[in-house]
Amino acid sequence: MTTPLLSLQGLTKAYPGVVANDTVSFDIGQGEVHALLGENGAGKSTLVKMIYGLVKPDSGKMVLNGQAFAPTEPRAARADGIAMVFQHFSLFDALNVAENIALGMENPPKMGDLAARIREVSETYGLPLDPFRTVGDLSAGERQRVEIIRCLLQDPKLLIMDEPTSVLTPQEVDILFETLQKLRSEGTSILYISHKLEEIRTLCDHATILRLGKNVGECTPAETSARDMAEMMVGTTLQTPERSGRDFGEVSLDISGLSVPSPSEFGTALRNLHLTVRRGEVLGVGGVAGNGQDELLGVLSGEITTAPDAVKMKGQPIGKLGPTARRKLGLLSAPEERLGHAAAPDMSLTENALLTGSVREGLESNGFLKWGETQSFAERIIKEFDVRTPGPDNAARSLSGGNLQKFVIGREVLQNPDVLVVNQPTWGVDAAAAASIRQAILDLAAKGTAVVCISQDLDELMEISDSFAALNEGRLSAPRETTGLTVDEIGLMMGGAHGMEVAHV
Repeated sequence: MTTPLLSLQGLTKAYPGVVANDTVSFDIGQGEVHALLGENGAGKSTLVKMIYGLVKPDSGKMVLNGQAFAPTEPRAARADGIAMVFQHFSLFDALNVAENIALGMENPPKMGDLAARIREVSETYGLPLDPFRTVGDLSAGERQRVEIIRCLLQDPKLLIMDEPTSVLTPQEVDILFETLQKLRSEGTSILYISHKLEEIRTLCDHATILRLGKNVGECTPAETSARDMAEMMVGTTLQTPERSGRDFGEVSLDISGLSVPSPSEFGTALRNLHLTVRRGEVLGVGGVAGNGQDELLGVLSGEITTAPDAVKMKGQPIGKLGPTARRKLGLLSAPEERLGHAAAPDMSLTENALLTGSVREGLESNGFLKWGETQSFAERIIKEFDVRTPGPDNAARSLSGGNLQKFVIGREVLQNPDVLVVNQPTWGVDAAAAASIRQAILDLAAKGTAVVCISQDLDELMEISDSFAALNEGRLSAPRETTGLTVDEIGLMMGGAHGMEVAHV
């Protein structure tokens, strides 16, 4: 047996009301791709934060290359060869690639030398980058390359990756996997966190499963089915979403010839959009991040107003109406960004339930809040969507990303909208929670809700959508029935392949 690169021995970390990690132990081998699996709130984020020096364990120890390892800050972890690519990129849009990378270095070289090194490393690992391009102009896949190259310039012994493929097309995933396999062949170890279990089976040599903060098992992914791994994560039999047969009704949502600029300097303008969704229909909108998804949700939710006739709900012009007026009519939405957009971080879950539920749930009267009813509504969301939290008085920021996502989606679903627009409904949630959210969307559609589901998860779109359209550089392709569509075809549409059929252009 060779000495493991990193050995975790009895790591424990507790916070008020919850034990995030409970005597967790496992080894990561030299040149191994090791998966860390677990449902939301299982303790994955806390564990990697301890490895990276962001959190100090209450007890237990770590051993790196046979030596005691206890980083007090990320700088110390990086000095010992630990690098991490976070799920949410930490880049400045207004700076170029080289400037962003320099900010993450202790002693950056001259800009010309750094640019040459970026070109060299990026080409060596099949991730070509122009060091002088402004980050705000990059696609999501290119931004991830910046984060990875920044790590590779440190010559890491262990690379930690958190949900690295959530914003990539299938073709970009293939490129990333080739890069990771090259790193493995050179002896770099990789700790890989993902809820995409088929990716885990393809890439990873070994997997450790966490549940409620404890190490509950290990497996060899290539020899274990995705369903078996998911059931190890949740500890129960996994329910597969079921789509009931249904007929579509009249048109609930209609966009015709819509063109709007982005409110953000680095956003994407929408160009000549045509969109029709009927009662009971789920329209899936695919696309790599940064191609107009936020702007599309803004136009539909009322955060971006347009000419009155550009957006119609049940034949009524609503283009000039804001979010509150649209909610009153039954058009609800859930944006991609959880903290700060979908939820106010420092407000309690009860207060966050009030923010979007006040009109349809009748949570205020004559300017006074009905606090008891509001708290009951928050408790119903927590119960029906299995939100892991001590209670409705807890702040939104205290929840794990996946649990906050369940709360945000549940808050909108339980208001029984006539039209629901969601962006990335299961981003960062575990297999069981994703199945629950998708089933809730299908159940809404079965009751007659028209649903627009914007997602970068192609498996998700194939599972719940009746029709599919691709968003690329602000243009929307002609919708096609999902039956018979292949993932490769969709991936090419998302990437703006030459010859992609675009509606009314």
